[in-house]
Amino acid sequence: MTKTQNIISWVAQVVAAIILVQTLYFKFTAAPESVYIFSTLGIEPIGRIGSGIAELVASLLLLVPRVAWVGGLLGMGVMAGAILSHLTKLGIEVQGDGGTLFILAVIVLLACGVVVFLRKRLILSFIWRANTNTSIFTKK
Repeated sequence: MTKTQNIISWVAQVVAAIILVQTLYFKFTAAPESVYIFSTLGIEPIGRIGSGIAELVASLLLLVPRVAWVGGLLGMGVMAGAILSHLTKLGIEVQGDGGTLFILAVIVLLACGVVVFLRKRLILSFIWRANTNTSIFTKK
């Protein structure tokens, strides 16, 4: 990865992690907005807490260079679910938020996509090592 790509990846990683972390307060404190969203989806409280845990794990992984791609994939998965929920059940705007939650989900999805794309060599290396039964924790 070039220096420029590394900088772009880090910016994307930090942006995604910050957005993911700032929403955790609302999920873990059962803020009325979060309870409304997950009740509408029919998965309150398990869905709220589960997605919060997934977002916490993704945000932590995004900040560790060797596994940032895993955080990117996890973040993309969680945000794909959030965007799909907005498009099918919740609507773009939820409780008069002006579409903020939807926009943040799109930003995180795109940022995580950038991380995964720029760190694809690590993903390929992981797949290659898994196929050759080589531990990712030891060097040959």
